[in-house]
Amino acid sequence: MPDLTPAHFPIHWPVATRWADNDMFGHLNNAVYYQLFDTAINAWIGVTRAIDPMQAPWLGVVAESSCRYLAELAFPAPLVVGLSVTRLGSSSVSYRLALFEEGGPVAAVGTWVHVYVDRTTRRPRPIPEEIRELLETALVPQ
Repeated sequence: MPDLTPAHFPIHWPVATRWADNDMFGHLNNAVYYQLFDTAINAWIGVTRAIDPMQAPWLGVVAESSCRYLAELAFPAPLVVGLSVTRLGSSSVSYRLALFEEGGPVAAVGTWVHVYVDRTTRRPRPIPEEIRELLETALVPQ
C-alpha cells in the first residue's frame, strides 16, 4: 500500500466521536472505525443529493468492508473521513477510505463496497443516475 495522505482523498467529511467510542485502552474501539466510514459515505450522499434513505426505492447495501489500523485515535479529537471511489460498476461502487485527525496523518485505511438493490425485491439494480454523477466526482482509479 502506498503512503496515503489526506490529499489522496477528494472528499473530506468531518465526523464526530462520542465519549463511549473509546474502549478500555483509551482509544477508539475498532468497530467505531466502521461506523464512521459508513456514516461518512451515507451522509455525503444523503446531504449532497438531498436523499431520504428511508424513502428511496433503492438501497446501497454493504457487500464488503475492511480496515487497516495505522495509528491510534481517541475521543474527543476532531476526525475526518477521507473518501475516494476506486471502482464504479453498473450496480456496485468500491470506496477507499481514510480516517485521520484534522490536519494529521492517515491513521486508518478502509475499503467499502456498496451494491445497489431494489428496496422491495432486494435484487441488484443500476446505481441511480443522481448517485452515479456524485460518485464520479470522487473517482480515483487505482
